[in-house]
Amino acid sequence: MRPDDSSLSSSELLKVETIAKNLLHRSDAWGTVPLPLEDILAAAKLKVAPYSIFDPRSIKAYVAAKGSQVAKTIKSALGKIFGILDASEEIIHIDDSLTPGKQLFLTLHETGHFELPHQRKLFRFFEDSEQELEPSIADQFEREANNFARFVMFNGDAFKQRAADMPLAFASIKKLQGQFKTSMYASIREYARTHHQVCFVAALEPTEVRPVLGICAPVRRVEVSLSYEQMFGRPQTTLITPGHALWPLVPLGGRRVTRPTTFILTDLNGDQHEFIGEALDTTFNILLFACPRESFKA
Repeated sequence: MRPDDSSLSSSELLKVETIAKNLLHRSDAWGTVPLPLEDILAAAKLKVAPYSIFDPRSIKAYVAAKGSQVAKTIKSALGKIFGILDASEEIIHIDDSLTPGKQLFLTLHETGHFELPHQRKLFRFFEDSEQELEPSIADQFEREANNFARFVMFNGDAFKQRAADMPLAFASIKKLQGQFKTSMYASIREYARTHHQVCFVAALEPTEVRPVLGICAPVRRVEVSLSYEQMFGRPQTTLITPGHALWPLVPLGGRRVTRPTTFILTDLNGDQHEFIGEALDTTFNILLFACPRESFKA
């Protein structure tokens, strides 16, 4: 699986969410769905660049005036950068070739770097990529910025509250995604991690063929509800292969979706439960959602 991108201690999370909530109030966006991004940026005194610099020549030209160390760091990460916060200029650069939902998250992620006081004081220039800063500091800062973006994007617990009033099904996630104007990837993760009922989601990489194993789908991330974790634990599977309980959910043969499909899971006490699952192939990844059959609502 991908490295953890969001875990914080309860005290760290409280600090991040308090600052995020303050920005929502300052922008008069608390409780507003979808999020008024322009009001958020105005309250943070940030701007998004009106044109994209996300090609190698433009990035190199942009960082040339920022100093040799920054230029060296940026060059080492070319092809991996999606968002840049230039704190000194109070401007955010976002790769506009990305989907609108991904751009929204990245804009709020960069805003988090700017709004979180300890980050803003320590660094005047951030570049988000797979190579940045000292690893342990970078990891902490990224998880903080991710949680900031998540809290603002889903307007506190507004997403959770709406999900609780809707049927437990993939169709509800799609409706919520449309309401909040977020990516399906972010929406399905938020749905599972905050839902009060037993459910889980898995984001898989596109299927591939490996020697000996044959066709399979690597697991990118898994999110579970608290009630699911209490009953079944946290899934540790890193690869879905034929014969795995979740394999029937993987869309194959050009299919984009898998209709509701039943399968069996064993809980921590050794008891078996019938689940029903659905899946969507977004081309970027395969998103699976599942819950107990008795809880499923079409």
